[in-house]
Amino acid sequence: MSEFLQSLVRGLGTGSVYALLALGFVIIHKSTRVISFAQPAFMLAGAVLVAHLAPDVGFFLAVPVAAVVIAALALGVERTVLRPMIGRPAFVVAIITIGVDVVVRVVTNAFIGLDVLPVGDPWGLATVSLLGVEVQQRYLVMLATTVVVVVGLFAFFRFSRTGLAMRAVAHDQEVALAQGIRVGSVFALSWALAGGLAALAGVFVATGAGVDQQLWVVALKALPAVILGGLDSLGGAVVGGLAVGVVESLVGTYQGDVAPWLGPNFALVAPYALMLVVLLVRPHGLFGAREVERL
Repeated sequence: MSEFLQSLVRGLGTGSVYALLALGFVIIHKSTRVISFAQPAFMLAGAVLVAHLAPDVGFFLAVPVAAVVIAALALGVERTVLRPMIGRPAFVVAIITIGVDVVVRVVTNAFIGLDVLPVGDPWGLATVSLLGVEVQQRYLVMLATTVVVVVGLFAFFRFSRTGLAMRAVAHDQEVALAQGIRVGSVFALSWALAGGLAALAGVFVATGAGVDQQLWVVALKALPAVILGGLDSLGGAVVGGLAVGVVESLVGTYQGDVAPWLGPNFALVAPYALMLVVLLVRPHGLFGAREVERL
């Protein structure tokens, strides 16, 4: 039972990171109808920035500063690189975001080098007793922080004028323009929010382990979470991220005993297997809206 609880908490912790990344994907897609593949680079850049700032200003100040800086970077990318692409096919813009990802990662890698950079988190790999089970503190911090961020985001979209404007643009851009909403500003804010969320996720991924040049690969696991929950559902992104994290953790814990013939690293592909199973039943994801187009 203790092994199960440890695996569950670990899965919820890592799943909360996937949820933050998935939220960024969904926020951009709902506003612009484009899937941004630049999230891994923003995640890596945020973690590296915290690693360099933490020794001077402390971890708890470095994290929000890094989130703001990466949000500004994402906003700048949208303004300078992607804004001229308005009206172009979505797949063209998606390919451009891949180029942005490569450029940002190459520049960021120069600040990493060959070493592993610690981010200066105060808990490291320390454990705490939870219901009589020893679990790592970092997973509890990940989950708690994600809950606070998600609640804040949902309150922002539900009650603030800017959040309502973003929801209007996500529903119908032409109607939003007719109502006087500045759609271009919504696009920029969407990218800024996604960049800040990616930076926060990158910090959590690096806690306890540090930052290396391969950290960005973790962000790819957010894609099954997005597809699983639905590309147009913020709640689905959260549920999908947590589900992917829990499945990955449980498979990693028990698959060797239950189905060793699948190989020792099947946990790495378990999120994608889960995504395929869900898509066979619900092609639009668990919470995605089915779109009807008139021809």
